[in-house]
Amino acid sequence: MSEATTVSIDGKARGTLSKKGNRRVRAEGWLPGIIYGHKQDPVAVLLPTKELVRVLRQGAHVLTVNLGGGSEQVLVKEVQFDALGSEPLHVDMARVDLNERVTVTVPIVLRGTPKGAAEGGVLEQILGEVEVECVVTQIPESIRVSVAELGLGEALHVRELPLPEGMEATVDGETVVAVVRELGEAPEEEEAAAAGEAGPMEPEVIARRKAEEEEAK
Repeated sequence: MSEATTVSIDGKARGTLSKKGNRRVRAEGWLPGIIYGHKQDPVAVLLPTKELVRVLRQGAHVLTVNLGGGSEQVLVKEVQFDALGSEPLHVDMARVDLNERVTVTVPIVLRGTPKGAAEGGVLEQILGEVEVECVVTQIPESIRVSVAELGLGEALHVRELPLPEGMEATVDGETVVAVVRELGEAPEEEEAAAAGEAGPMEPEVIARRKAEEEEAK
């Protein structure tokens, strides 16, 4: 598991844009965004779309946004996409101190082949990502865990994830991450319930909000 590093990206401040103006800057390769938080005034910005998408896909959460004569340390909170989920429309970023604790969602990557596979079992991953609380600079790209020792009928729980010192999962430790089932076996009621309690989790950068009021102008 690798910890997050601060990625530097050059942007520029922007004024209020109309809906037509937003389409124009996006066509020019810029993504409208907002930086807020820490009891300071929000700053509207433009970031290079391709570069931002690239670093986010690489697992970056924390950015140093360079804006002319100054810079902002930010945590990417969410990216709004179009209806097809293909074109980014807007990015929200919160100012952070690199020593502060934040809550983020990170993917869980299972490694290896469970020994239960040799007994006729099949590995089923129930929880694909988990919400954790940690220092900003400790945010991992992913949480990798070996399932090689899982036997037939055995499960991996959140409490068994190899989280580094100082990082805590915010969900119940008994939540099932993965289980080795006999081929054709129906999910156990208790495991299905555990997955339900955890609830569906979405990547940090997927938007669940409408565009800012200015986007509708």
